[in-house]
Amino acid sequence: MSQIIIHRQFRAHTDQLRQLREWTRESAGKGGLGNDRIEQVIIGVNEACMNIIEHAYKKDPGDIIFKVWQEPGQLVFQLTDFAETVDCSRIKSRELDDIRPGGLGVHFIQQVMDRVDYIPGKDGLGNTIQMVITTA
Repeated sequence: MSQIIIHRQFRAHTDQLRQLREWTRESAGKGGLGNDRIEQVIIGVNEACMNIIEHAYKKDPGDIIFKVWQEPGQLVFQLTDFAETVDCSRIKSRELDDIRPGGLGVHFIQQVMDRVDYIPGKDGLGNTIQMVITTA
């Protein structure tokens, strides 16, 4: 049985990232993660949100729903936007040997989380990234 830890809606703007990191810290702590793991999860969730702001909304803010829930043996972090649906097969990190700033958010997310799922919205609107951390 799943238990909702947090459910918030906010504007997709970089000035909201500090609050998102606090919600993530609080949720991960309630979910039983240790401090090192919490810091890693914060990086993953922050990167996912930045990708929504920059790539889904193209810096033209819409809304994001942030949900965290606990299931037996795992903690699930979910970000849902209402932007135009993206082609999930095109979501990838740049090559790691391509040394330059930016472009590694997807890589960081995949390194930090135990599972990452991209779920396209219906009728060409919306995207969801669901990130799972094993707790047991």
